[in-house]
Amino acid sequence: MSEGFAPLNVPKAITDDLWLIDGPAIRFYGMPFSTRATIVRLADGGLWVHSPTALVDGLAEKVAALGPVRHLVAPNWIHYAFVADWQAAFPDAQSWAAPGVQDRAALRGMALRFDHDLTPAPPGDWVDEIDQMIVRGSRIHREAVFFHRASRTLILTDLIENFEPAHLPWWMRIATRLGGIQAPHGGMPRDMRMTFRQKRAVLREDVRRMIDWGPERVILSHGAWFESDGAARLARAFSWLL
Repeated sequence: MSEGFAPLNVPKAITDDLWLIDGPAIRFYGMPFSTRATIVRLADGGLWVHSPTALVDGLAEKVAALGPVRHLVAPNWIHYAFVADWQAAFPDAQSWAAPGVQDRAALRGMALRFDHDLTPAPPGDWVDEIDQMIVRGSRIHREAVFFHRASRTLILTDLIENFEPAHLPWWMRIATRLGGIQAPHGGMPRDMRMTFRQKRAVLREDVRRMIDWGPERVILSHGAWFESDGAARLARAFSWLL
């Protein structure tokens, strides 16, 4: 699905109990990055929100219409910027942080609280519906990844980026091509790969586990996500590793 043509700041149904929100672009290292949240409605009716996007006017009401927000998930050390706004809008929600989130927020002077740490195993709140792990191998980039069993959807954040060149300025087309993150052949950014270079074997094990989950689709935070053939496209994106 092309983020360039997707309506922004509205939940879009992907399959039963699964929605995406394409949010406004943010600046990262001087480049405009598209943003995307994923919402899963759990069996108890509560909503699980992965990588919340900017809470623009009217979005909270649209989300609340889907069910009560119960969980807010910051999946890695650079995806937490809008959590505080969602906490204010949904004060009964529990907040979950991947390794490194609390430290980076503190370094940036953000008074951000989280109720729980994400671990390599799913908590009781969603253990029967969503698998998870913390991808190993890098001391810098520690990302929690999730697999929603009912929809066979793998939910990633930055491990794969897949920017569509048609929607980029010319200089970013060059940068994304050189970085190995340009659609249709997006993948792990080359600078991120370097942080795994000493422990590629454990990264390989974790990628193979994701493939073995058998995802039909793979949601990415930045760029076009994989709507079908998820396991095969995941393997292709990590062909440099496997």
